[in-house]
Amino acid sequence: MLNHTSVTEFLLLGFPSLHHQQRLMAITLLASHLVIFVGNLLIISLLLAERDLYRPMYFFLCNLSCLEIFIATSILPKAIGNLLMGSKAISYPGCLTQCYFYSLLGCIEFVLLAVMSYDRYVAICHPLHYPMLINSQLCLQLLLGSWAAGFLATVASAVLVARMPFCNANRIDHFFSDTDSALLIKLSCAETQIVELIPFVASSSILLGSLGMTAMSYLYIMNTILRLPSASSRHKAFSTCSSYFTFVILGYGSCIFMCIQPSSHHISYNKAVALLNTLVAPLMSPFLFSLRNQMMKGALKAAWKRRVINFVVV
Repeated sequence: MLNHTSVTEFLLLGFPSLHHQQRLMAITLLASHLVIFVGNLLIISLLLAERDLYRPMYFFLCNLSCLEIFIATSILPKAIGNLLMGSKAISYPGCLTQCYFYSLLGCIEFVLLAVMSYDRYVAICHPLHYPMLINSQLCLQLLLGSWAAGFLATVASAVLVARMPFCNANRIDHFFSDTDSALLIKLSCAETQIVELIPFVASSSILLGSLGMTAMSYLYIMNTILRLPSASSRHKAFSTCSSYFTFVILGYGSCIFMCIQPSSHHISYNKAVALLNTLVAPLMSPFLFSLRNQMMKGALKAAWKRRVINFVVV
């Protein structure tokens, strides 16, 4: 079946209620994008430069920071450009590309969060077996498995959407293209019920499956921490997991809200929650994982001291 689409571009309606504050909104998004990019790039550079951080926990954190940059870059530059130029258009290929990469990267991130929770579970609940269980080979396999799971969860819906015909309707009431919200799929002039169901089932499976694994890991972690004999040990264990736990709540909470809300109702709420998921969580990531982690702070101070010493010597 060939795609007989006559639509060459779509219109992203964005935030109509903020029509008179478009430039302010663009500046805010641009500043946020720069913080996300620079902050996560700093984490990646620090993890690659400091040999003391060559551990499974920080290997996964490095990849999470990469995903945060990719997710923000898949959405924000186009949104910022449209706001600055007063345009709402996105090309047909650009729309499909944005849909696919946003869904792909989002699924990978949720699986990676589950992997990170398992890493923390082994480290806290089975510390003596941690070096044997979580080795470099397993870390690489888990990372590749995360990407494979994201690809398998999104490739079918991407192919189906790409083959759907779009005739006249081309207005998407959102600030980016997203197949999971079904706003793009509903614009097709063909039957959409099955095509709507496939991405919903796939994304829900990834979301609920990874959430179940994450919740189970943290339940065991909390039970182990509460049984530690000394208050200092409990505090140290809680501080190790608190950053991940905060990030997990932000990521899963916003996505679950968007899943349980009907796509045709409360669209403005869904936009706000989508903004939280694509902007606020990646924006907080560098601060959560660097300023609240003792080893990261120590490595950052050491790197800064070396830079100052090198500058003085030169």
